[in-house]
Amino acid sequence: MKKLLIANRGEIARRVIRTAHAMGIDTVAVYSDVDRDALHVRDAGTAVALGSNASADTYLRIDKLLDAARVSGADAVHPGYGFLSERAEFAQAVTDAGLIWVGPPASAIRALGSKAAAKQLALANGVPCLPGYHGEAQDEDRLQAEAQRIGLPLMVKAVAGGGGRGMRLVTEWTQLLPALKSARSEALSGFGCGDLLLERALLRPRHVEVQVFADAHGHCIHLGERDCSVQRRHQKIIEESPSPAVSPELRAELGRCAVTLAQAAGYVGAGTVEFLLDEDAAGFAAGPPQGETAPEPGRDLVPPSSRGSDPRSGGAWGPHFFLMEMNTRLQVEHPVTEMLTGLDLVEWQLRVARGEPLPWAQEQLRLHGHAIEVRLCAEDEHFMPHTGEILHWQPPVESASLRLDHALASGTEITPHYDAMLGKVIAHGTSREAAIDRLLQGLRDTRVLGLHTNRALLAACLHHPVFRAGHARIDFLAQHGDELREGLVLRDPALRAAAALAVYFAQAAPSAALPCPYPRSLRMAWADGETTVGSVLELGAGQVQLTTEDGSVHRATVQAGGASGRRITLDGVDVWTHAVLVDDRRWHLQLAEREVWLADLSHAPAVAGGAEHAHRELRAPFNGKLLAVHAAAGQQVARGEPLLVIESMKLEHVLCAPRDGVVAEVLVAAGAQVAPGQILLRLDH
Repeated sequence: MKKLLIANRGEIARRVIRTAHAMGIDTVAVYSDVDRDALHVRDAGTAVALGSNASADTYLRIDKLLDAARVSGADAVHPGYGFLSERAEFAQAVTDAGLIWVGPPASAIRALGSKAAAKQLALANGVPCLPGYHGEAQDEDRLQAEAQRIGLPLMVKAVAGGGGRGMRLVTEWTQLLPALKSARSEALSGFGCGDLLLERALLRPRHVEVQVFADAHGHCIHLGERDCSVQRRHQKIIEESPSPAVSPELRAELGRCAVTLAQAAGYVGAGTVEFLLDEDAAGFAAGPPQGETAPEPGRDLVPPSSRGSDPRSGGAWGPHFFLMEMNTRLQVEHPVTEMLTGLDLVEWQLRVARGEPLPWAQEQLRLHGHAIEVRLCAEDEHFMPHTGEILHWQPPVESASLRLDHALASGTEITPHYDAMLGKVIAHGTSREAAIDRLLQGLRDTRVLGLHTNRALLAACLHHPVFRAGHARIDFLAQHGDELREGLVLRDPALRAAAALAVYFAQAAPSAALPCPYPRSLRMAWADGETTVGSVLELGAGQVQLTTEDGSVHRATVQAGGASGRRITLDGVDVWTHAVLVDDRRWHLQLAEREVWLADLSHAPAVAGGAEHAHRELRAPFNGKLLAVHAAAGQQVARGEPLLVIESMKLEHVLCAPRDGVVAEVLVAAGAQVAPGQILLRLDH
């Protein structure tokens, strides 16, 4: 292997390039038109244009990728994750072209790439699965009949693909038919295959996955588990290892099942076997047998003893567990395992692909400390994706205990063509508490200004007592999301005053010498609809006096603190802020872990009736393609009724009526591209 083509983009392409260069392997990047100046293109030794922007015309075109390998002289292909990484036809095409495929053989991808086929293989090899339907018949009558047989609650899943797309939970029978149609539509759009499977749903399980690695010489091992229970829209946002719920005995049994499944499929390379853990299983809540102490979540990848009943049946040492699927690729969260083991999984992907055997036996591998990762995404606290330009980017300083995988820079344009993930922040500590604290510091030191991100929500999750106690399950955000979102609203008057001063003096600091005898008006509109009104009086020597409408008086100094930064010393307390002007009068600020959006209306005329006007309009919250319009002029609609469906960043989003009323006019049609803030329809008064 001399020259490696990475058939991907963004942070995973940079990740693979970094290891390949360290091994002395030259690299080739590929790029769409919108990615022409992307960091992964600059990092690679060679880059080949794919033309166009849409995934279907670029990163999903096998012919273009093989042509890029041919013209660049690449002799190997790494697929990264997403896009074509789990397509057997791509693996086969690469091999047929005489190139080295850095991944499992096409036969293994076929056996495991379909969730239905994987479950059939698992059942044949004694790996537990939930009751369900995995058959080839896909007509709605058959699926509805099978759903009745399985019972509620029920999960509808796309057979192909991953990333939470094509998944719908059904808790009432009236939801079934819409769930089947919606899941099939999203699966067809994302994966080109609309086949579905059904299985009994667990409402409060943990999502735990096992990293496996196999070579071409029949040797397969596991590298422990990762707990990925904190999710939104069936997509992970926090991953950690070891899992707070997994004992050494359970870890060994999960690992045994994962290795069994991989070997049954003839697997080679890195892969991940995903399970659901039902902690409510009989025997788990009761704890260990009387007189014994439950084992702590350990570091060994083999159990210290064989005591305790079979974890698959809810014995004393663990809950029930059931196979979800196997991902036949490197996972987004692979850095968690790398932090714990000290191994470079990409390096061993490349070594195994060129025929080298794995050098370790299972008993030689150990986990060290605790690692945790969060996915930084371009989305707001309601999980709606956002596009736009990153106006200011400053990553935290990396170290042995903190890592950041990304492909960002100031000026990077986040487009609707790809998913919302911007990067990953990963921390390691000697304990779970130490790892969480290190990660929180990393998030505080991450500056990403200009568009909405989930940075503050991630920090709030890490602070939450349920998560800190290790009790988060997949319903964590469903249970605590409103509470977390409420906590994100900046209500502290002192912090609001500091933020207002940071914006007021963002472009011109107060006088460093002479005072000004005339107070100036200050008016700031916050994202929650409230307005701060007051006056600012410059006292000289960089000091100001802020008087708010309730008569409160604050003394402050305002000092520059680097690009976008201001140090506000308010009534003797320092507050560090970072702010950028996004458009017109709208500003984006970061105060430690907080995200603040406000408008500086200090010099703007008052506008009456804004809220009433906005209440009559339904606007696009982000860039995207309009998939469906369920409204027409003259139609009576109720508040919360679905009216439009927009696809953005690989997901479908339903826009609902903001209030009861009659549709006055529909301004768009299905198939149209829409921009953030664009008016889509209007309601009558």
